[in-house]
Amino acid sequence: MAVEIERKFLLNEYPEALIEEGSLVVEKEQLIEQTYLALDEDQELRVRKMTDAQTGKVEYTHTFKKGWGLAREEIEYAISAGLYEQVVQAHGAIPLIKRRVTARWGEQLVEIDEYSQIDLLVLEVEFPTLEAATSFAPPAWFGKDISEEKQYSNKKVWRELQTGREEV
Repeated sequence: MAVEIERKFLLNEYPEALIEEGSLVVEKEQLIEQTYLALDEDQELRVRKMTDAQTGKVEYTHTFKKGWGLAREEIEYAISAGLYEQVVQAHGAIPLIKRRVTARWGEQLVEIDEYSQIDLLVLEVEFPTLEAATSFAPPAWFGKDISEEKQYSNKKVWRELQTGREEV
């Protein structure tokens, strides 16, 4: 099973000025619809529909994650549109919707998630090792490190959407 190692930061604002000056280079933009199928303690099953903003190409994935914090086990694979639609319709849940901008900041690839149902802007950085993640010194514009704060997890935000509450 693959291990995903990432840190998350709470952005105060979208870094438009950094994009305009060229120090943050946008590589891809996607609209992501994410629905959780099962949640149990530190395990989760989810499906995603990801639409490329530039090409319109749509991809669907099914993901299993286990663990909490900086490093989690992850298995992700592609599924068909038909399977995705069947699972989402059978579940009857409200998907979590976010715009993801993947950009290069120096040698580092970052993902900026802007949520459409709540006021939340998160930047994620993936690392090859736990040592690289813990030794990484983020710039001030990344904002507060929320890597260990469960209140900002996608699954918690998604659960709140299901109950009609929209605060984080």
